[in-house]
Amino acid sequence: QVQLVESGGGLVQAGGSKRLSCAASGRVFSIATMGWYRAPPGKRRELVATITSGDSTNYADSVKGRFTISRDNAKNTVYLQMNSLKPEDTAVYYCSWSRARVYYWGQGTQVTVSS
Repeated sequence: QVQLVESGGGLVQAGGSKRLSCAASGRVFSIATMGWYRAPPGKRRELVATITSGDSTNYADSVKGRFTISRDNAKNTVYLQMNSLKPEDTAVYYCSWSRARVYYWGQGTQVTVSS
């Protein structure tokens, strides 16, 4: 089992920044691919960004150049730095742990961007 706890959500004005954190426990963190996904209001969950155990990153086109995913294996934590936020970034953001097609999810944190 893996426990994931997200933090850092809240309300922010358009053009502002926010940093989400996800603390993991329960299984080895450094070997997993960590990711951030989001579910906009009334829509399905979608990929935001992932980072592999080798620090390779992947981003959704909609966030490239604005969001940065990073990880600190010593702290078992993955981060999502979000800059130049837009109202369409409003969503519940979920952290994920994955390895060998096994996924674990956090409970989600709400990010609301006001115009």
